[in-house]
Amino acid sequence: MAVAPPAGGSRRILLEANVERLDIAAIVAQVVDACASRGISVRMLESTSGSVATGTGVESVANTPLAADGCELVLVLGGDGTFLRACQYAHAADVPVLGVNLGHVGFLAESEISSLRGVVEQIADRDYRVVERMTVEATVMHGEKVLGQDWALNEVSIEKVSRQGVLEASVEIDGRPVSDYGCDGMLVSTPTGSTAYAFSAGGPILWPELDAILVVPNNAHALFARPMVVAPSSRVAVETGVRSGPAVVVLDGRRLVDAPAGSRVEVIRGRRPVKWVRLDDSPFTDRLVTKFELPVTGWRGRSAARPLP
Repeated sequence: MAVAPPAGGSRRILLEANVERLDIAAIVAQVVDACASRGISVRMLESTSGSVATGTGVESVANTPLAADGCELVLVLGGDGTFLRACQYAHAADVPVLGVNLGHVGFLAESEISSLRGVVEQIADRDYRVVERMTVEATVMHGEKVLGQDWALNEVSIEKVSRQGVLEASVEIDGRPVSDYGCDGMLVSTPTGSTAYAFSAGGPILWPELDAILVVPNNAHALFARPMVVAPSSRVAVETGVRSGPAVVVLDGRRLVDAPAGSRVEVIRGRRPVKWVRLDDSPFTDRLVTKFELPVTGWRGRSAARPLP
């Protein structure tokens, strides 16, 4: 679903940067100066602004879920890890997020650092569109007690804490049992996350325009260990065995909820999607080929004499 960017009023963006980059201070200064010249103020988290933005006139705010309130968008300078961290603020404020890749693959980024000046110009001119990316929500329970609830853009990973033995996991879809597994863990992913941890665990790639939930056993010792793609309205539950020891539920590789043996993790479609800035209309296929460096030298394309039906 595409929505139009906001228009009018005082303009402000939240800038989230990978401060571990040695050259990030100069890059941040470039962004701040370019935004200021176009009447856009820049806000940064206190935890990062002190490292890179001294003297630049950047507004510093506390590291809370409200950090992006009042901003037009969240601009991310970094790799996928920085992008996922920034999504927490964009999601809480219901504002779009735009990634500029400073990392390696940067699958979630919309642009590369070499095009940074052009990105700022597009922001200033509101020359972008906003699409929605599906999220998932997880509830972790032990008996009748709710241990935690959180959301994820990429995936919910249920993992065994101890490296010894396997995680005993029973998977349920829409209130009906599917199979028991002895595995390293279970992944419940969105289409966006299908190119991340779920892909490494042998799951299929789902185009982000598709609404679906992906269930991937991670290194399962079972005859039936294939990934499953289920409806976006489905409720996926994973119950951990009482003899397999404690587990941990990891959301987007960042936020953790402890799950004692015998816990139940229920995952459903998120109530709020992540708003995602698109700077052009290039298809996901091109991104896939570019980021994974897929060989396409044998491709000849469709002849003009044979147009699409």
